[in-house]
Amino acid sequence: MKSLLRTILLSSIFISSTAFAGEQVIPAWSGGSEELMQTYIVDEGLRELGYDVADPVQLNIEVAYVAIKQGDATFFAAYANPLHNAFIKENGGADVITTLGPYAKDAVQGYLIDKKTAEATGIKYLEDLKDPEKAKLFDIDGDGKADIYGCDPGWGCERVIEHHLDAYGLRDTVEHKQGGYFAIIPDAVQRIKEGEPTLYYTWTPFWLSSVLQPGRDVVWLNVKKTDLPDGQTASTEIPGVGNVGFSKIDLGIAAPTKFVNENPSAKKFFELLTIPLDDLNAEALRIHNGEKSNDQIKQHASEWLSNNKAKWDDWIRQAKAAQ
Repeated sequence: MKSLLRTILLSSIFISSTAFAGEQVIPAWSGGSEELMQTYIVDEGLRELGYDVADPVQLNIEVAYVAIKQGDATFFAAYANPLHNAFIKENGGADVITTLGPYAKDAVQGYLIDKKTAEATGIKYLEDLKDPEKAKLFDIDGDGKADIYGCDPGWGCERVIEHHLDAYGLRDTVEHKQGGYFAIIPDAVQRIKEGEPTLYYTWTPFWLSSVLQPGRDVVWLNVKKTDLPDGQTASTEIPGVGNVGFSKIDLGIAAPTKFVNENPSAKKFFELLTIPLDDLNAEALRIHNGEKSNDQIKQHASEWLSNNKAKWDDWIRQAKAAQ
């Protein structure tokens, strides 16, 4: 009898530990090439844990969280805290969507202007653009208002920019120039290279700060007081930069809470993964320089795995042990 019970127990453990070994996982991806390397890195980790990983499904950011809620996507490897927290709240909160990590911490976001104009006018604060004369320096479309090269609807950062226009009394002098960010931001780069006053929003990790370097080509604008939407109270002070008016961004992984609870090995891997911001910035610059095909980005992920093999093997070992 003891032998039979032992056999049944071992069989149960075996079934439990392999119940999800062949389960297909579906990555969500917003379409930004800069997100693909980390998506492919997560893909490889899950494959080594025994999962069948599908090709990434391209969805805009808001829809990605809806897909996770509905079980149509298994993870999103570009969760940005706090920018995406409203999307999670709208889709059921932590009971439905779990966030893990972060795999990268303290990315900076905010407004910048060209250094030439900053030095010539003394503009240092976003609130300085309440002055119509200063604001119209950054007018692009001829309406006399400053134009911010801003953030796509549905990304999360647009909520902060729109809130700032009201909170700092800028509606009469500043407009939020929206469109496909990756389509409009090269125009901002060209304007600055031609010596034209230019105001834009950006974030790190992203190639733009390698092309327009803060302190050399552009300067961060500060705000005189922090005022964030949705009742946020996070610190917006950046050492050596000042109060940029935006929270720092932590990058992590969002997944269905049910999947996380039922897959301890995947959960552990999501918790262990770390990718330095310098590596993500370097990847973004490679993409900007032309290495942006799907095969090239897969190769970048493979190179990263090879360069971090010792850490990687330890993460996989710990993740397997968690099962």
